[in-house]
Amino acid sequence: MKILANDGISDLGKQLLEAAGHTVITEKVSQELLAHEVNTQGIEAILVRSATTVRQEVIDACPHVKIIGRGGVGMDNIDVDYARSKGIHVINTPASSSQSVAELVMGQLFSLSRFLNDSFKNMESGDFSTLKKNYAKGVELRGKTLGIIGFGRIGQSLASYALGVGMNVIAIDNRTKNVSIEVKIGHQTVFIPISTETDLHAQLGKLDYISIHVPKQADGSAVLGNNEFGKMKKGVFIANAARGGVVNETELLEALNQGIIAGIALDVFDNEPNPRKELLNHPKIACTPHIGAATLEAQDRIGEELAQLIIELA
Repeated sequence: MKILANDGISDLGKQLLEAAGHTVITEKVSQELLAHEVNTQGIEAILVRSATTVRQEVIDACPHVKIIGRGGVGMDNIDVDYARSKGIHVINTPASSSQSVAELVMGQLFSLSRFLNDSFKNMESGDFSTLKKNYAKGVELRGKTLGIIGFGRIGQSLASYALGVGMNVIAIDNRTKNVSIEVKIGHQTVFIPISTETDLHAQLGKLDYISIHVPKQADGSAVLGNNEFGKMKKGVFIANAARGGVVNETELLEALNQGIIAGIALDVFDNEPNPRKELLNHPKIACTPHIGAATLEAQDRIGEELAQLIIELA
């Protein structure tokens, strides 16, 4: 089988596929030429990350495609139901990147709390007296309350890290779950029970930090906007490493400028890969280019899981 890994695949994943007799092509094909190249090269499996989309028009134009794979969790860049209605296998790797995304969020929470992003930008001034005064109101994570919106694999992994540094965790989900969170401390492992809350608005006023881990909403609506910002503690910190659009970016800027939100870390944006300049330049926003799953370990896990799934299906 010829496989196009259009957004790349780890060396381990490629090696496993090639050892099973498949041909793996990793040369990037532009979105507008995707269908043409798939047909010209006789591709039967398309693997993507977040950059390439596989919509109905591509599916219709490529009748020989048998498998569409997403290296990661969310599949909103693939018309999943339509593909499956055509008999195409659609696969993803929901467990492989959970730890990497959780670690990025923890880094973001520490960074926001000590203004690392904005202070770095201003270091060249050399005015340490002013800088120390400007960034003298950092806060500690220990003892603070983190609200995790969406308590799937990534949310639970984040809870493990947050509990490990002494944070209180309130899990918010669209259904009630009773989850046992594994926390490793040195050579010991403890299990902490968490029951999810289902009323987001009732919890917002309790939270010092918020992290979002939900898919893009089917109707395109935001999970956090003016209605939610108005119920939050003044000075809350937020991280979004889920999907662009789950935070209303226009209303977010207003809330930041009004001092409702002390800072936000954004790894995802409405208009990727060209986010609004107001977001990139805002002193209270720490931006990263959608790198939540971009660790060597996660890429190996993703590549290995994709390879195993394809080998089983082929």
